[in-house]
Amino acid sequence: MQKSTQLRIAVVVVAAVALLGVHQLRKTNHRVGAEPDSSAPAPIRQADGSLRLGDLRFSPCELKAPLTGATSAALCAPFSVPEDWDQPDGRKIDLKLALIASNAAAPPADPLVLLAGGPGQAATEVWAQERGAFAPMREHRNVLLLDQRGTGGSNAFTCKLEDSGDGEAFDIERVRRNTGICLEQVKAHADPRYYTTSFALRDLEAVRQAIGAPRLNLIGVSYGTRVAQQYAKRYPDAVRSIILDSAVPNDNALGSDFAANLDASLKAQFALCAADAACAKAFGDPWANLQKLRSALRAQPIEASYRDPVSNAPETMKVGEDSLAALARMYAYMPEMSALLPLGISRALAGDHAGLAGQAKMLGLELKSLTDNAMQLSVICAEDADRLTVNPADRDTLLGTRFVEVIQAQCALWPHGTRPAGFNAPLTGDVPVLLLAGQFDPVTPPRYAQAIARQLPKSRVLIANGQGHSVLGRGCFPKLAARFVDTRDALALEADCVKNFSPIPAFIDFSGAAP
Repeated sequence: MQKSTQLRIAVVVVAAVALLGVHQLRKTNHRVGAEPDSSAPAPIRQADGSLRLGDLRFSPCELKAPLTGATSAALCAPFSVPEDWDQPDGRKIDLKLALIASNAAAPPADPLVLLAGGPGQAATEVWAQERGAFAPMREHRNVLLLDQRGTGGSNAFTCKLEDSGDGEAFDIERVRRNTGICLEQVKAHADPRYYTTSFALRDLEAVRQAIGAPRLNLIGVSYGTRVAQQYAKRYPDAVRSIILDSAVPNDNALGSDFAANLDASLKAQFALCAADAACAKAFGDPWANLQKLRSALRAQPIEASYRDPVSNAPETMKVGEDSLAALARMYAYMPEMSALLPLGISRALAGDHAGLAGQAKMLGLELKSLTDNAMQLSVICAEDADRLTVNPADRDTLLGTRFVEVIQAQCALWPHGTRPAGFNAPLTGDVPVLLLAGQFDPVTPPRYAQAIARQLPKSRVLIANGQGHSVLGRGCFPKLAARFVDTRDALALEADCVKNFSPIPAFIDFSGAAP
């Protein structure tokens, strides 16, 4: 559930048991809602700077953020698992496992676990952008980062593919070719059938057993909220608390309502501009302008000249209806970026497409590591594709029906596993859960969080007014998250600070909004 301007193989984003034979099983008798199990071993610091947790020794390492020179200090431990958990003597895969040490002198045994989004993002790679959100929680607890199989440093499904070249993302034939090309590359080191959420759950449980079987505080973001819910269903005694940021219900087929959600989000955000005197004077009705631009680009895609946002070198890009839809969708995720859309659309209608083209290139660079990763096909083809159907009502939406059509074409070629019985049933029980949502989230709207919460008596939904997708790091949410993890009482949280969230006004020009 993330982002890109060109489809290639990853159009799906235009859219995170004991280890038999490797680690010994430990039986636990934890109660959800009880205090941390004192039988779980405390972290032991070594003289060389390493840290021992249970059977694992974590040594100093650096985590790199893709496309930047930034690194984060961490502790890493080697960890391998069977590719097929039902064939423990078969091929093994190495998983990238890291620990971010707490600032506390003696942190409790129960760690925080970041479950990254996508599907296709790697926890160790997104840590650089998530660490600010975790800062208050790290005051008391360690953070565990496990790259989900098929991502990052865990046998990643990274493919070298044919570039679309013409800026039009939804070329079905090109997608089929790229799916075949990618599959041949992946098959050289992996069987795609074993890279689903269900296999990832067994990996995480194996890690938990190896570090001494503490209960976990799960923090899932976007697709990672599916992983969190499924893990809590399968291993309820292993979970101490859950934070779901931009949550997806278990019965939701990823992609089934992307088109409707995007239109609703953009209309709501553009309505704020239309209701503001200065913005309305500058742009009129931004939604109507978007439809005009879409129609013009459908009739005649244009070759836009722009400056590369990184090198400043002159470039050209073909901009058409599909690249416009992809750009609008990705900008809708972030209120700071969606505030630029009315201006960009207006300038493009006047013949200046450089702004939109430059922004599209910037998004493509930022999302390259995700859009080159095909692990998401193993997840979606196994867990969602059979429930996706083309909805005629989506044909007139900005995103249209092409997303579902592309998924169906890809999954017809991609080997995939199956969805376990009960997979789509909701998470229930008395596990403490805090759900965070953005008012204008174009992919996981607040109603998703509210539907999940109805099944969980110890849950609470906090909605950030004017915000988009992935909100844990915004405003007072980091402090609230830390208080929740400490107390595990979402209902008693003093959360008046959430009222301070507000929409970001649309830019009237590149200097910003009207005074």
